[in-house]
Amino acid sequence: MSSPTNSAPTLVLHIVSAHEQVFSGEVSMVSVASVQGELGILPRHTPLMTLLNPGEARLKLPNGEYEYIYVSGGMMEVQPHEVTILADTVLRGEQIDKQAALEAKRRAEEVIRTSILYTDRDHARVELMKALAQLRTLNDSQWKRKR
Repeated sequence: MSSPTNSAPTLVLHIVSAHEQVFSGEVSMVSVASVQGELGILPRHTPLMTLLNPGEARLKLPNGEYEYIYVSGGMMEVQPHEVTILADTVLRGEQIDKQAALEAKRRAEEVIRTSILYTDRDHARVELMKALAQLRTLNDSQWKRKR
């Protein structure tokens, strides 16, 4: 949390995958795609728990820079001074394989276009959401370090 009176308030954020803790530190804001829509969390936010859609977690660091992390979905717990995100897959922008994400996007679009089964198309839509979120995270981490 913030200490000097001239610095902006912060909250502690933990982002954990099934295999490792990917991020643990102070942020001044975190924004994620929840099942209810886009959520922006600031210090002293009202406590809540929510499910997350596959998407990008945008972290505003205390120095004003942004960090972008792909989250495959999962859940988020918010307390006034601490946020925890739990997901099966979590990747920092620089860890994303662009070619694999593009191929997953292409395969999902093909299934959506050609399959006669609703279940196959529904599964492909989820895979398409994940691929697009990975590509957006990769792009943002490469080109939008400051906002």
